[in-house]
Amino acid sequence: MIQDAHPGAPFRPVLTRHADAETCADPSSVITLLADSDTTADGFTSYRSSFAMGAVGAPAHFHTRASELFFVLSGSLRVLVGEEITTLGAGDFLAVPPHTPHAFAAAPGCEADVLFVFTPGMGRFDYLRLLGRVMRGEADPKEIAESAQRFDNHYVDSPVWRAALAASA
Repeated sequence: MIQDAHPGAPFRPVLTRHADAETCADPSSVITLLADSDTTADGFTSYRSSFAMGAVGAPAHFHTRASELFFVLSGSLRVLVGEEITTLGAGDFLAVPPHTPHAFAAAPGCEADVLFVFTPGMGRFDYLRLLGRVMRGEADPKEIAESAQRFDNHYVDSPVWRAALAASA
């Protein structure tokens, strides 16, 4: 059993059992919600994404308030950071600071299983649920653009990323 943190700790320990975790599925990925900012005193938000082969992931975007951390559990993830594209493999870690454009997708011909952490926490679970609804055709894509400020997710154009995706299609 997980014991309480010492007095004065910023939040209580967070344990999310795999069997109890909420998932958001769409045709190309399964997102497992692990810990949102409301349970971590805004310390972090974390989720796991399992991308199918050829899954697109996220288009170029940036965050103004949080760093986004990537840890590849298995497979390969193609990532744009600024204007550079690289491929991360199992065991690779990447930290993207605020205001840095980035994008990601399963590497061509690969699946990817990735742990994501945002710090400080950013109440991302409602955004991930919205993405799932849009991908399944249950919500209007305009809702994503309208939520940019609320979820600190600001989309940008990246000719480098568009060209990389077109080349692998």
